Amino acid sequence: MTTSRNPNIAILGATGAVGQEFIRLIEERNFPFHQLKLLASARSAGKKLMVCGKEYTVEEARPESFEGIDIALFAGGSISKVLAPEAVKRGAVVIDNSSSFRMDPLVPLVVPEINPEDIAWHHGIIANPNCSTIIMLMALKPIYDISRIKRIIVSTYQAVSGAGKDGIDELLNECEAYSQGKEYTPKILPSASLPKHYPIAFNVIPQIDVFRDNDYTKEEMKMVNETHKIFHDDSIAITPTAVRVPVLRSHAESIYIETEEVIPVDSIKKAVSAFPGTCLVDNPAEMEYPMPLDTSNKNDVAVGRIRRDLTVENGINLWVSGDQIRKGAALNALQIAEYMISNSMF
Repeated sequence: MTTSRNPNIAILGATGAVGQEFIRLIEERNFPFHQLKLLASARSAGKKLMVCGKEYTVEEARPESFEGIDIALFAGGSISKVLAPEAVKRGAVVIDNSSSFRMDPLVPLVVPEINPEDIAWHHGIIANPNCSTIIMLMALKPIYDISRIKRIIVSTYQAVSGAGKDGIDELLNECEAYSQGKEYTPKILPSASLPKHYPIAFNVIPQIDVFRDNDYTKEEMKMVNETHKIFHDDSIAITPTAVRVPVLRSHAESIYIETEEVIPVDSIKKAVSAFPGTCLVDNPAEMEYPMPLDTSNKNDVAVGRIRRDLTVENGINLWVSGDQIRKGAALNALQIAEYMISNSMF
């Protein structure tokens, strides 16, 4: 269906971190909509939220909630598996932030600055990639456009807010207990569902999500598989290590790449500067480089420490930071919706 009117929008998970970011971005970007419906669990139903100066009452999400909805923004979680097909049945296009549909061959996995053309072949669901994948690929796409990337070795430094409000509370509570000389028993990280938990304050944890049979975590394998799908290039060799660090917001990544051709560092810097959604922060003489404190609540992914590898002629090292709740989640999904609206795709 194509139309020139503004869409009816639903936000599923409106009271959570990503849902709240959706609302902030809708206000900041003057996102066009005709009607708005805020949905959440039964526990959050009845809450009042302000959007663009108007008060909305949060409703319990049910299949029938999506009647008359054009675009449904799903903040994530296992409920996507149940409600996304129900929303599609009722005529909505679902932009889903969970991992449920990312590797489904019938579902496009989209970063709008990288592969917006994939939106056109959706069958009702469009998947938002993993936050670490988005942040990495925003930095690598301008380089890939100069010369194909053959190999990626990446280590992530992921903020506790990636584990939700519980992750934030865990870090703050541990810091408070430590400052008062008190004992604190960790309950959340690496994952609340796991049998063992470690402190994150004054620590780093080299595990995000569960380990797979190959000894890589589920989070790490998301970066591998999603990169191949988004770039339409299964031949890229990728080795990831995902690490949780005691930072509240914004992920950082140390990335090594090998390109088919030798690329001058200046050419990479120019390409990064010109690429929409990235900003170059790279001035070693002035101690200027990307940091999570500087990228939090910002839309652009910051790229810096770009330098030629000391041992491999076509190797490049770089350091990247980006807000995983914004570009890594809510902003990316909203940009997909904006693309659909501007191209009359709903």
